[in-house]
Amino acid sequence: MAELTFQVLVELMRFTSLYCHPLCNSSPTSACRKKTGRMPVVAGRLRDPDINPCLLESDASTRCMDEYNYDRERCSTHFLKYKNCRKFWNSVMIQRRRDGVKPSMPTAAERDIILQAMGKMPY
Repeated sequence: MAELTFQVLVELMRFTSLYCHPLCNSSPTSACRKKTGRMPVVAGRLRDPDINPCLLESDASTRCMDEYNYDRERCSTHFLKYKNCRKFWNSVMIQRRRDGVKPSMPTAAERDIILQAMGKMPY
């Protein structure tokens, strides 16, 4: 039982300011990012237009939430556009994977060509 309590204590310390991050000698929050000057890897990948095909829709829904004080009902159209965008590009990615095309997600330039060939936005 004492071992379980120690593990819980370590986990609590990890998410509070008492925990010292080994890479930057500070908490693993914004202070660490300020010292390294870099964005976390996952966040950087989500902001990459070659990886995230729905970046514009994601930004639009975030802006809407900020503008309407996080009232989800007022931003439902933006959420729906983002959801449809993800569905469309996920189906494209699955089809390319089946066909053996690498990379499975088209690059931003390829996506522009695909959308121009369709004539209109499919989502």
